[in-house]
Amino acid sequence: MLKQKNILLGVTGGIAAYKAYALTSKLTQSGANVKVVMTSSATKFVSPLTFQALSRNPVYTDTFDEKDPQKIAHIDVADWADIVIIAPATAHILGRLVNGIADDMLSTVLLATTAPVYIAPAMNVNMYKHPAVIHNMKQLEQWGYHFIEPGAGYLACGWIGKGRMEEPESIIEVINNHQKNSNLLAGKRILISAGPTREVLDPVRYFTNRSSGKMGFALAEAAANYGADVTLVTGPVHLQTSNKRIKRIDVISAEEMFQAMHKEFPHNDIVVKSAAVADYRPKIVYDEKMKKKDNGQVEIEMERTKDILASLGENKAHQFLVGFAAETTSPLEYGEKKLTEKNLDAIVVNNVSTEGAGFEGDTNIATYLNKHLEQDEIGLSSKRKVAENVLKLIMRDMKGE
Repeated sequence: MLKQKNILLGVTGGIAAYKAYALTSKLTQSGANVKVVMTSSATKFVSPLTFQALSRNPVYTDTFDEKDPQKIAHIDVADWADIVIIAPATAHILGRLVNGIADDMLSTVLLATTAPVYIAPAMNVNMYKHPAVIHNMKQLEQWGYHFIEPGAGYLACGWIGKGRMEEPESIIEVINNHQKNSNLLAGKRILISAGPTREVLDPVRYFTNRSSGKMGFALAEAAANYGADVTLVTGPVHLQTSNKRIKRIDVISAEEMFQAMHKEFPHNDIVVKSAAVADYRPKIVYDEKMKKKDNGQVEIEMERTKDILASLGENKAHQFLVGFAAETTSPLEYGEKKLTEKNLDAIVVNNVSTEGAGFEGDTNIATYLNKHLEQDEIGLSSKRKVAENVLKLIMRDMKGE
């Protein structure tokens, strides 16, 4: 998969930088065109000359070292790359990247490139578990950066734990597998709903739920990375979309989501309804703020909202329709019932009371159930990984029809 690909390897200052020699060699042997950018700290650990010999290309270490006066080096290299790898990636480079700091050749190239970026962290186990580092990795992953998790073992600092840069062979295998899937949904149009809805009671109050939208956004980002044209209909969330393949439609209420989903529905091949839509809304919406009652009690009459998933199932033509079922008891039983009653092609079921699978978190555990009642278990993993697995299973079932 890497043959004739232009690969830019960023090497930062850590003891694991010596592994970048082997990575450069193996990438070159695989037929890739490799150029190396080093931070000044990296040059304290390993020699630019060795990378030059292994890659057969000049090595970049200084933003202001313009090797060709006809080109601006950091822009030229950023545009040249088909794939960018940062290995090893220190806590320092993660912090600079997440904050948009461009103060050397590598950080400037990283902000300028539009190529997919794969990050192989390497650091002390305590640094890897630090809240700031965890926050930075989560933010970068949300923006579409791909992480190659470090291994666990004996570290150069003497500690034993997670933080050892993954071996070059494994890095190449991860990238190869990801590249194979990069066109998994090419030519497909996919409609995804995400987040909660808000049902207004008065000018200052509303009913909602704990959905963060992270699962739906992970599905949208993964689908876009797999080559699909994505329409994301989202309730009110604090999340951003960065992929140009994602068309985002923001709504507030269940009725607004109903209208948006039905408007977009006919134009899509795959529809995934992962939003947590309110089942009920206040029957009366007050124009002024409700005041406290003297007796301390209040009754609010509620009415049903429209069932978006059921109505999509009734109007389904060529679409492959997938629902989500967030349950707390008997999840598979309720999931199977929902699958049948709402005319779905598949449903993703999870028990939100299980640790690691609830609302607002960054991980999930799920069971994918198709219309033939075949089950695929998706173990505890990031919502991004769960999203990727769900999309692969959808494509498997679509091809099997």
